[in-house]
Amino acid sequence: MKETIVTIPINDLFAPKDGCPLCRMESMLEEQYCEFITGDAMMEPSVRVETNKTGFCHRHFSRMTQVGQKLPNALILESHLQEILEQLMPKKAGKPDKKQLEALDRMLSSCYVCDRVERDMLHLMATVFAEWSKGGEFRKTFSEQPYICLNHYRFMMTAASGKGGVPSKQLAEFHADTLKLVKNYLESLKKDISHFVTMFDYRSKGQDWGTSIDSIERSIEFLTKEKP
Repeated sequence: MKETIVTIPINDLFAPKDGCPLCRMESMLEEQYCEFITGDAMMEPSVRVETNKTGFCHRHFSRMTQVGQKLPNALILESHLQEILEQLMPKKAGKPDKKQLEALDRMLSSCYVCDRVERDMLHLMATVFAEWSKGGEFRKTFSEQPYICLNHYRFMMTAASGKGGVPSKQLAEFHADTLKLVKNYLESLKKDISHFVTMFDYRSKGQDWGTSIDSIERSIEFLTKEKP
């Protein structure tokens, strides 16, 4: 694949052939946004207005405390807590306000970083689909990936059929190529887990654990996109 400003990140993400490339993509974006939000964006009014309203999920709050200094995290929390006090808490004791509870539910279900990562994932996937559709080197690189995790299989299959996805005449072939990556790995995981279980039978004493030794950890990562 000829490298351009657009395709360089895609090449870098698919080149290692180690694990799920979309997990690498998501991790890269998460890292960039957590560094951004605790760095350059800390005093950006438009960003702070948005983060005050949406907040962050536990995963990204935790990551922000790891990559950012304590002061920027404290400033972000200060204005976010103030927003909750002013907009989502009743002014006086009594029956809770239905609209405030609905707004609180929306806030607790939202995350500034998650929203932006999802948006950028779709943008990057549009490049993946475009390059795959051309055939050639990238399609070969795609087919040589060890696997696509279950979460990103669902994401990729859905995105491929949407705006910026794979051309309709190539969609069935893309679905087949992606399914092959997932199903082959899934079958190998099942085989390794089954072998792992049999190794606890006294009749297996002295036999080789083979590739089953880390099958629990690999299965969890495949199912959840998170390393245990």
